Amino acid sequence: MEHLINPTVKNIEISGIRRFFNMVSHYKDVVSLTIGQPDFHTPEAIKEAGIQAIQNNETGYTHNAGMLPLREAIQHHVDNEFGLKYQAESEIIVTVGASQALDITLRTIIQPGDEVLLPGPVYPGYEPLIRLAGGIPVFADTTQHGCKLTSDLIESHITERTKAVILPYPSNPTGVSLTEEELKNIAAVLKKHRLFLLADEIYSELVYERPHTSIASFTEVRDQVIVINGVSKSHSMTGWRIGYLLAPEWLSRHILKVHQYNVSCAASISQHAALEALTNGKDASESMRKAYNKRRTYVCSRLKAMGLEYAQPDGAFYIFLRFPLGGKTTMERAVQLVEEAGVALVPGDAFSEYGKGYMRLSYAYSEETLKEGLDRLETFINKN
Repeated sequence: MEHLINPTVKNIEISGIRRFFNMVSHYKDVVSLTIGQPDFHTPEAIKEAGIQAIQNNETGYTHNAGMLPLREAIQHHVDNEFGLKYQAESEIIVTVGASQALDITLRTIIQPGDEVLLPGPVYPGYEPLIRLAGGIPVFADTTQHGCKLTSDLIESHITERTKAVILPYPSNPTGVSLTEEELKNIAAVLKKHRLFLLADEIYSELVYERPHTSIASFTEVRDQVIVINGVSKSHSMTGWRIGYLLAPEWLSRHILKVHQYNVSCAASISQHAALEALTNGKDASESMRKAYNKRRTYVCSRLKAMGLEYAQPDGAFYIFLRFPLGGKTTMERAVQLVEEAGVALVPGDAFSEYGKGYMRLSYAYSEETLKEGLDRLETFINKN
């Protein structure tokens, strides 16, 4: 009966990141620098808050939008960190990770045939969600623009069917972020064309060169912007599955309807842990950020010494390398790297066709793992 399945679902593929990870998992003695999974444990105080929630029988449904104390903590957090003004009661929704926030937002604003503009290369999780909502993903090639989705690129790709833009910065896979001036220019285009913008800012607290600026801080487009964020990366809580979205009240109340029928609410235990993270977990988050920055400096220095080019990363924990292919496809070269050098990087075309000829390296690994992986990579580069 497989022919009866929704063809949109049948045509969706498993993420190229996971496909490659699974493909090489049977190889022995491989140093994998593939997955964007923080290598830190969730801080003890946050884990204890989850344990206490269980012991206190905080195991029932919460408000559909999330516990009010957590939404209030999010309100204060985004105000203190980014200068964003959102009301806990009506403009903040706690979600099952940032991915669910993206899904319910797209299903709220997208109608069949609407176009959604994306930078390429880009995290592969957006395109399937756009298609499941009935939309059409449109990729803008950013590789000649420092891997940045600029205002000019957005303007040049707008058609009468364009409904929204996804702005995922700091970026997975490139680690690149946007300056305040670049965001100001994008805001002008948004206002001119009356487009929605989904600002995926899940890596906003992992920045190194300058403080993160959210496009939602530009009041002239606040009514058009939905901010997606969470605690997965900032507090090493990927498995707790807590994200959140910020949107103006007129839009948030419609997104909440989709969220309600989708999951009812995020897990109560995880919400209590997230409350601890956002009220008392800043020091732990900052110590992780400093560790990532140290790793970034080390990895960049090693790659420069190898003569490899990459977009300068100033956020997240990824580096996107222009990789010598030696006449092979990107996937073939990635497999060769595993087989001959015992090191795994994600082939760039997992991040759209504009990633061909690139590899993504994640430095969310210990310094010892990074050194061993880079030593093997250097040997491979020198031989090939």
